[in-house]
Amino acid sequence: MPGYGVPDDADGVLPWSWAEERLLGSRNYWVTTATPTGRPHTMPVWGVWLPDAERFWFSCAVEARKARNARANPWVVVAPTDTVEVVSLEGRANEITGGDLTDRVDAYFAKYGTEMGMDRDAVADFIAANTSFDVVPHRAFGVIERADEFAQRATRWRW
Repeated sequence: MPGYGVPDDADGVLPWSWAEERLLGSRNYWVTTATPTGRPHTMPVWGVWLPDAERFWFSCAVEARKARNARANPWVVVAPTDTVEVVSLEGRANEITGGDLTDRVDAYFAKYGTEMGMDRDAVADFIAANTSFDVVPHRAFGVIERADEFAQRATRWRW
């Protein structure tokens, strides 16, 4: 991060487990897509970080702007809503067509089921009626937006 005073050595960098805690624990996420001409579009979504697969998954309406954008330009950014302990995940969104979504439905239901007031089958039907995307990470950034930690803890991970 040129110009921010971030040291070149690895002392004090954040471990991936720190980022993963935030990806797992967030209720809401911002997903940023871009049109084929580069016009940005950011919307909040519910989604789940799948640690074993190392990817972020979310669903949306088949014709939602974010879905249309991701089909045309798969590079997206996903960020939990916390603006103090920040994780920004850049990756490629792959639309899931067909296939078994059981692990994703289970993770989604475990996270949001009570809040939605729906049983697991209703959640599965809801997800099946829409489309969904796996975001496969390319790189991520972790930043703590507190003056005493910002320059010393800023971290980048690559896949």
